[in-house]
Amino acid sequence: MAGQNKVIEALTNPEAYEEEVNKIELKQTHISYVFLTRKFVYKIKKAVNFGFLDFSTLEKRRFFCEKELELNKRLCGDMYLEVVPITKTDIIKIGGKGRVIEYAVKMRRIPEENIMTRLLEEEKIDKKIIKKIAKIISEFHDNAETNDRISDFGSLLLIVKNWKENFEQTKEFINTTVTSESFQLIHEKVHSFMKKNKPLFANRMNENRIRECHGDIHSGNIFIADKIYIFDAIEFNERFRYCDVASEIAFLAMDLDFKKRTDLSSFFVDKYIQFSSDKKLKHILNFYKCYRAYVRGKVISFKLNDPNVGFEEKSSAKKEAKSYFDLATDYATNL
Repeated sequence: MAGQNKVIEALTNPEAYEEEVNKIELKQTHISYVFLTRKFVYKIKKAVNFGFLDFSTLEKRRFFCEKELELNKRLCGDMYLEVVPITKTDIIKIGGKGRVIEYAVKMRRIPEENIMTRLLEEEKIDKKIIKKIAKIISEFHDNAETNDRISDFGSLLLIVKNWKENFEQTKEFINTTVTSESFQLIHEKVHSFMKKNKPLFANRMNENRIRECHGDIHSGNIFIADKIYIFDAIEFNERFRYCDVASEIAFLAMDLDFKKRTDLSSFFVDKYIQFSSDKKLKHILNFYKCYRAYVRGKVISFKLNDPNVGFEEKSSAKKEAKSYFDLATDYATNL
């Protein structure tokens, strides 16, 4: 991380860019630095290793930049442009001729007011848009890669492992963000569902419903602009990307439920089934909705242990995580 600090500092200077730049915005996530200019976005992977994600070396960051470009071109071909080297001579520059010291994914910038999350808050998302999104995802899934190895990620063996990981990682949050009653109920209900529905999971595999998906489709990763862009596919871990298409559909459906748009959620699922002819999807939808809501509750709960997160943000995160766990409880109750 220390070596990246000079790069991050340099990219706040307009001279570091190939194009003419007047204003530069820097945003951060726990895994990325994102530089926004008027026309473009440059995304650099942080030199971190979280186990499920390893960007610790320059070569790994180059590999995952190229993987991110490759995967996201499937749904955002004209938004994701190229992987650019960041070089050093007397100055640090994007696309220069010196020694390569970092890599970035270069994207076309789309205005933030076009993000679906904001448009939902402004009540600008209607069934016409939802129908288009369902069609795009259905066609994407039809063309997504599948093979015996990918299908194995839909096996009960791996799904049980994923749930076990979830429960282990949320034990410390019992009676903080998830009640002991909810924890126990979800644990019992999902294991009972898996035990009773072994043929259902096997059929999903046999029918090639386990695909190389996007992995992170929710309203925060969708732009509604000159066309619909579903961006930020997961490149860093196959386990989060190789999944049942029902799990992918469940994520956006759960997101719409969480935002109190159950009307759009139900419509989205119905249209996807119509376009994909995946008539058995509803048999497993609540199970995956529960999974997606539980994971959101878990990930947001992690903020409570982050020393870089302030008191107000932790209070907000605690409330939000509770809401996701409550939603997961509702889904589990109906399994």
